[in-house]
Amino acid sequence: MPGKDRVLVVDHAWPDLDVEQTVLGAAGIEVVAAPSSDHDELVDAVADFDAIMVNWLPLPATVIDAAVRCRTIARFGVGVDNIDVDAATRQGILVSRVPVFCTDEVAEHALALMLTLGRRVVSFAEQTRSGGWSNMAAGPMFRIRGSVLGVVGWGATAQALASRAQGIGMRVVVYSRTVSDSALPDGITAAPSLIDMAATADFLSIHIPLTEHTRGLIDASVIAAMRPTAYLINTARGPIVDTDALADAVRTGRIAGAGIDVLDADPPAPGNPLLSLPNVIVTPHAAFNSVEALNDLRQQAAANVLSALSGTPPVNTVNPGILARADLRLTVGQSQ
Repeated sequence: MPGKDRVLVVDHAWPDLDVEQTVLGAAGIEVVAAPSSDHDELVDAVADFDAIMVNWLPLPATVIDAAVRCRTIARFGVGVDNIDVDAATRQGILVSRVPVFCTDEVAEHALALMLTLGRRVVSFAEQTRSGGWSNMAAGPMFRIRGSVLGVVGWGATAQALASRAQGIGMRVVVYSRTVSDSALPDGITAAPSLIDMAATADFLSIHIPLTEHTRGLIDASVIAAMRPTAYLINTARGPIVDTDALADAVRTGRIAGAGIDVLDADPPAPGNPLLSLPNVIVTPHAAFNSVEALNDLRQQAAANVLSALSGTPPVNTVNPGILARADLRLTVGQSQ
């Protein structure tokens, strides 16, 4: 019966679990916050739960293998790179995610980084705070209207940014392996290659998931193709960009700067070179954040758990191939 089910929330970035308890508690499901994020303590704790919800914490095979009762794992977020999905699949555990919840927020954050860099807002603010008053001290600035935005990827966030950029008069070019000119809205063109787009863009903004194919995609060759007045924007995943190549290009003036919301490690490793560069803006993986987005995220993740424990695989299942397997821990079509 649903009343016997228990859900362990291993980590969360908000002060309470009221939303999760409202959604799941109505079905008699108990929601418990993990007392610690320590790996060994989680290994000991997970055996007593039917579902796991996870935000940022890595969920490796050692934890998943110990979750002998677990039937589903739900990620509070879009990507699942912090979950060993292969381990979950081997154990017959369904993994779900929330693919769309912060589209507006990430698009707005990327645009904010672009405008802040292009108009030298941080440089001017630091100057006036220290007693200066020169509107020429930040160097030459270029009109953003008419400039070229190169978008890497064409998912929901990329499309939301493109429409906003068009709204302020920017020209938009897209690089995606799956999109051609005929599939793009009026006024937006497809680039023949990533290098070609990097060479013509005033702002290069990344909107793709982290996979084995995209890791390191924005490497030294792509960055070297960028114009000396161009900026790189990353609100996707840190490892998509070669950090050392980017830092070197900014430091030596081969590109104008960067706006970064995601780094190789979160929080960053000590000595990350991007943190000390004056023409790089780094925000603490905050692009997704708004009151509305977090509420959407929590409700949808909890709904995924409720659906799975009720015997209906969530629409946003990451590993649907296990549904036909005999060792699937869910009994599809029947609550447990």
